[in-house]
Amino acid sequence: MATKLFVNLPVKDLGRSKAFFTELGLTFFGQAEDMASVIISEHTQVMLLTETVFASYARNGVVDAGAGTEVILVLGLETRDQVDQLAKAAEAAGGIAVGTPRDDGYRYQRGFTDLDGHQWEALCLIDPGPTDPGPTDPGLTDPAS
Repeated sequence: MATKLFVNLPVKDLGRSKAFFTELGLTFFGQAEDMASVIISEHTQVMLLTETVFASYARNGVVDAGAGTEVILVLGLETRDQVDQLAKAAEAAGGIAVGTPRDDGYRYQRGFTDLDGHQWEALCLIDPGPTDPGPTDPGLTDPAS
């Protein structure tokens, strides 16, 4: 069974894309003239590949992410503040906000695009806390207590 995930994305300008993800506070593992690996977590990396290199791996043509959605990448964060900070950093680095923030009581998320038009979401799952189990069944109590 696979233990790591590598997502490959085509980019038009690798240097510009690396600067964008650096502005989001992400680091890189391994870089070459035509590719760079953004570290998302210990087990997940996003491989930024120049369109030419990406096309050499793809069995179909490269999709223009500005014209169609090929994938939505979601980054799970711990807090609402981290979601807001990441979305604001993406916009400050040249990304574009997608939609409005979603808050439905159990998740909070905000969307944005990177410089090549790939859609990203910053997501925080909200723990509702312990639920009240309701009254206990009297038949299950210890008669000796």
